[in-house]
Amino acid sequence: MKKTAKNKKQIALIFGGQSGEHEVSLRSASQVMKALDNNKYEIIPIAITKNGYWLVGEIGQKYLEDNLKKANSQGGVKNSVSFKNGSKLPEKFPAIDIVLPIVHGTFGEDGKLQGALEMLGFPYVFSGTLASALAMNKRKTKIIAKDAGLEIAKDIVIFRNKKYNIENIIANLGFPIVIKPVELGSSVGTSLATSKKELVSGIKKALEYGDEVLLEQFVKGRELTVSIMGDKSPKTLPVIEIIPKISGWFDYKAKYETGGSKEVCPAKIPENVRRKVQHYAVEIFKAVGCLDLSRADFIWSASDNKLYFLEINTIPGMTATSLAPQAAKAAGMNFSNFLDKLIETAIRRNAKNSH
Repeated sequence: MKKTAKNKKQIALIFGGQSGEHEVSLRSASQVMKALDNNKYEIIPIAITKNGYWLVGEIGQKYLEDNLKKANSQGGVKNSVSFKNGSKLPEKFPAIDIVLPIVHGTFGEDGKLQGALEMLGFPYVFSGTLASALAMNKRKTKIIAKDAGLEIAKDIVIFRNKKYNIENIIANLGFPIVIKPVELGSSVGTSLATSKKELVSGIKKALEYGDEVLLEQFVKGRELTVSIMGDKSPKTLPVIEIIPKISGWFDYKAKYETGGSKEVCPAKIPENVRRKVQHYAVEIFKAVGCLDLSRADFIWSASDNKLYFLEINTIPGMTATSLAPQAAKAAGMNFSNFLDKLIETAIRRNAKNSH
């Protein structure tokens, strides 16, 4: 048995993290773990608790199992872990060929984890530090998208502890207004305001998740999402249309509740729209500097027929039914093959870079 283990790649699977998307990450990691081929990979689970402790190996696996049960039944995870020496990192890491970070949101998808992995000398799958940080900041990504020739919705950014004029915001954007924390994903802290009262409470809610809030003119239309794979010459997967069923738009409930939304893959859209949205997805992927996998979201406007860029995710949801794996399936890759391809691309690139 030990001989075959030597031929296996040591894959460190990192999950959890310190963001509001901790539970989403646990669900993704659990399914990724099941889909990874045990004949090819030796999986090293690494849980990052909500208070930032890294639990490596069996203790990480136990954390995942215990907290998945809690997250599914009570909606909350245990968080009382600490080490005797006071450090948040283990004294020693096992040998690792590559890290597969399945961590969403702040401290995981925003360049902080990527920077830490580089300092520790661990190669990893997905985008680097700068691209991750840029993609996480919705406002900065929109600036890059506009510069790359993509359409963006009109917006206003407000900051914690800085005065803003609610009447001016309404006059400039008009209702409905989408309210988003500038640095968070999965629609956490996001709301749609159709009145002054909803706008005020939506801003207050969004500020619980960060110091900057993006207020965006609501573009009515069809939501299209495009997954992009590769590094130097990225390719797109089939376009998916997202049709929310239980909300007026693709919010947290529509994303994660059973039957919350209907996903049409491939999207039933005209060929010219498909080509254009895939072209735009590759353009933003390259402009931000993404690697391995990203998912770009667009609205195909009902009023002016234009495609408006919304955001790009550098570590999209990774359950088997998440959007990127669904698109991969439509392209002929099952979940296991899809993960193989991501890992192989990253290992090949890192091998080149280390020579």
